Amino acid sequence: MKLEKLDHIGIAVEKLDDSLAIWEGTLGLVLHGTEEVVEQKVRTTFLPLGESEIELLESTDPEGPIAKFIAAKGQGIQHLAFRVTNIEAALEELKTKGVRLIDEKPRYGAGGAKIAFLHPKSTGGVLIELCERK
Repeated sequence: MKLEKLDHIGIAVEKLDDSLAIWEGTLGLVLHGTEEVVEQKVRTTFLPLGESEIELLESTDPEGPIAKFIAAKGQGIQHLAFRVTNIEAALEELKTKGVRLIDEKPRYGAGGAKIAFLHPKSTGGVLIELCERK
């Protein structure tokens, strides 16, 4: 498996509009778009930065994973996402190496990406997302 690049940094936020005031207004990044991913109970925005992006994640459900993250840890970096060319092969390789997977198979992510998460207990406490984009 080869990690191609840091695809994005996911940041859990309470309110997208408040966070966009910082990332767009103060820091000057430009919003690429907003999307709701119903399956993950989240609204998300992407702000390109060089070859990577900042992803802001707002929960659409008080029982969603982002709401639970914020309740436990507060707003902040929730995950790092790395681009791979073949996510299925990457997951199989990681499984054979004993890495604990949250997702055994890829699922739908924002922007039409195929995504899968690795469990933080296998990655030094960091939630890692693998991301395959066409």
